[in-house]
Amino acid sequence: MPTYPLLSIAQIVPVTEAEGPGRRFALWFQGCPLRCLGCCNPEMLPFAGETPMTFAAVAELLRAAHAEHQLEGVTLLGGEPFAHAEAAVGLVDEAHRLNLSVMVFSGYTLENLRADPGAHPLLERIDILVDGPYLRHQPEKRRRWIGSANQRVHFLSDRCAADDPRWLLPNTVEIRLRDGVVTVNGFPVSGIGLGLRTQ
Repeated sequence: MPTYPLLSIAQIVPVTEAEGPGRRFALWFQGCPLRCLGCCNPEMLPFAGETPMTFAAVAELLRAAHAEHQLEGVTLLGGEPFAHAEAAVGLVDEAHRLNLSVMVFSGYTLENLRADPGAHPLLERIDILVDGPYLRHQPEKRRRWIGSANQRVHFLSDRCAADDPRWLLPNTVEIRLRDGVVTVNGFPVSGIGLGLRTQ
């Protein structure tokens, strides 16, 4: 089995429906070179404060979550997943071995990524790419899971359908209380539904 770098983890949610189609294993990387105004996760910008995890440990969490929840896919967020592309490749390959789709949110555009050879190993493996910087003055009001109207959704394989009606459902956030710590994921926008889940 190939050797992968440690993954710099900011957060893992083993099962969520607020970060892409269906039940998904969501992983946020710690560290982003971009500085989008109004970033949803400013605490994940520094390349410091991460929880380092081996590929084997994260893959074990993914397999356990899939066995328990029958996941549809994996979503990578951040931070900036493409700043951690080398470490992410193994996880994406493991997701595909489990027949799961892979969705990635990136502040870079698809054109930026195609022009960067270092991005290619991850880019060629993902199924859905949501690209472009978050622009807080252009809130997205129609498409589910998308932060700002400038961001594009690219279906890069046939694993996921562009006409999936779930993209047009109301947005949600999920709130969890675990060991006295409250975490929130999803993207709340004025006038949307609020999905509450405790764990």
